[in-house]
Amino acid sequence: MRLVAVSETKPIEMLESAYTAGCRIFGENYMQELVEKVEKLDKPDIQWHFIGGLQSNKCKALVDAVAPNVDKLTVETVASTELASKLNTAVSKIETEERLKVFVQVNTSGEDSKNGVEPGDECVDLCRYISSECPKLQLQGIMTIGAVGDVGCFEILSRCRDEVVAALDIPTLELSMGMSDDFEEAIAAGATNVRVGSTIF
Repeated sequence: MRLVAVSETKPIEMLESAYTAGCRIFGENYMQELVEKVEKLDKPDIQWHFIGGLQSNKCKALVDAVAPNVDKLTVETVASTELASKLNTAVSKIETEERLKVFVQVNTSGEDSKNGVEPGDECVDLCRYISSECPKLQLQGIMTIGAVGDVGCFEILSRCRDEVVAALDIPTLELSMGMSDDFEEAIAAGATNVRVGSTIF
């Protein structure tokens, strides 16, 4: 189980307090904010998760923020082949043997306001594309934001994971799901990565 402390909009002093208390993984929604915090909170054992919508023209700046140590960054919101390709290109321009860890974002609630691929074939196809066409990316898992109070979204994501694992013939994938209000239910449903912000900060 991995706890991502969602620190978007929080001042660097609060991140430092969380670090002192034991947090080592921080999640940010905005590219520029993550870039600034990486520089200010320069600790060798910190990991950064990008959990917001990412424009393809921002991929290089995001990856460059941690270069050459791209294993310090995970992008949880890959929802298109275009974005995957741009991230792959950004990493390929850095002298590193490491791969960038990514999650495919799935829209399990069907809400228009949520990003992500559709469960089923769309999810499988994007995961296959990353695995076969993006050698600088490491497909770590799939993620969802889900609808507030709807734990059924966790079940949908779990089924998606099973479909991808079977289609790609791989051992397993992680599940990133659950936030401050429902992380316990998400863990019970098999989450390996929870994103908790307000409960911590």
